[in-house]
Amino acid sequence: MKKVFHNNINPYVQYMYSYPHKTAYRALAGISLRDYARVMAGKGHGLYLHVPFCQGKCGYCNLFSVTGQGTEAFDQYLDGVERQCGQYKEILTPYETEFSELTIGGGTPLLLSEDQLDRIFGLIEASFVMEKDREIGVETAPNQTTFEKLGILKQAGVTRVSMGIQSFSDEELEALGRKHRAKRAMEALELLKCMDFPCINVDFIYGIPGQTVDSLLESLQKALCFEPDEIFLYPLYIKHGAGLVHSKTAPDWQCAYEQYQNAARFLHAAGFRQDSMRRFVKKKRPRNFSECGFGTSLALGCGGRSYLGNLHFCTPYAITRETCLKQLEEFEHTKDFSVISHGIVLSKEEMRRRYVIRHLLIRPGLPLNQYKKHFGSWALEDFPVLKEWIQQGFVQIQQSDGIRDSEDFLTLTELGTGFSDYLGPVLISDNVRERMKEWDEIHESFGNLVSGEPEKL
Repeated sequence: MKKVFHNNINPYVQYMYSYPHKTAYRALAGISLRDYARVMAGKGHGLYLHVPFCQGKCGYCNLFSVTGQGTEAFDQYLDGVERQCGQYKEILTPYETEFSELTIGGGTPLLLSEDQLDRIFGLIEASFVMEKDREIGVETAPNQTTFEKLGILKQAGVTRVSMGIQSFSDEELEALGRKHRAKRAMEALELLKCMDFPCINVDFIYGIPGQTVDSLLESLQKALCFEPDEIFLYPLYIKHGAGLVHSKTAPDWQCAYEQYQNAARFLHAAGFRQDSMRRFVKKKRPRNFSECGFGTSLALGCGGRSYLGNLHFCTPYAITRETCLKQLEEFEHTKDFSVISHGIVLSKEEMRRRYVIRHLLIRPGLPLNQYKKHFGSWALEDFPVLKEWIQQGFVQIQQSDGIRDSEDFLTLTELGTGFSDYLGPVLISDNVRERMKEWDEIHESFGNLVSGEPEKL
């Protein structure tokens, strides 16, 4: 591949965390959870609880979260979640729904008090049936990670704790608008390590103003001292509504890509395999293939989204403090949580795109025979750009490495993995792209899109 090829393409267009993006959602009418509950029959479903509160708003954050709230506001929110849980329990019980995983994200869930954390786990246990070998993941931040709160997570059977550290440089943390400092992050990681959770993940950001390859690698080297099971590397994106959107320092994608390449090589040498552009996992941990795109997940609270077959829904996408607080107030006064008023119903063509995007960007990749089984056609014929990417060295066809017998996968190459945020957006349909553009134009007062941290579920 010619070097000029890299210089002419910005690898950082958009993080395809899911598809379609929430900005493609619109108002819905005449749809009830009761009409779709049948797709949640039996086992294998996901449950997500969004806790939309933070100590402070990071400079790159455009997620649904608010600051400056206290115990009373937290309790009022949990009152709404409790009512929601009760109604969902009544709807799902006839279908004998069992959840295989629970994720508690935010925001910063551990900003809640110990009693409130206990209340959350009690609500989940009283309202939903969890499978015996269920996975429970919780997000945290250094300032909110205490021995007492981690004890509650341990008692609740949490299997994965994810901590956003972003950097071990105080100067870089200040540039990001983070509220913790490196010393506190190391103390919190030491606590996590002592609690012996089955999986500990830490997040870091590259492309920070003033950051260098050396300072990034120094942060990663310090992280390895705590023996995390997974490390996520996120490029710095600054989107609508983020505090850094008006920063005079323009992101340097070439510098960021160089940092990414060096960090990836460093982690590979340290015994981590790369499962996606962002996710690095200790090689000793098994890679379990599971199909994406058709999974069912139900969100609790305000700000998370639910996936029920071809129906995706959530509260309207909110960024500013004012709009987030308005959504919170409406959630807390909701009487009937079965009414689905905002989301998108995907066509078969959009489901194809979702299936391709969700698989291609994560190893082992897109299962070609399974795609044919689901949609009755071949992915390479439905999406000719995939053939172009094979020729350009972005993707390749390879066997499954024992993950699935007799299955060919379309897998990102090393080059393609680094260009995931360029490739993914190419697969967005014209209809969804137009909806996203329309949303951007309406909300352009929030600032021009430069680049941003990933949207959450």
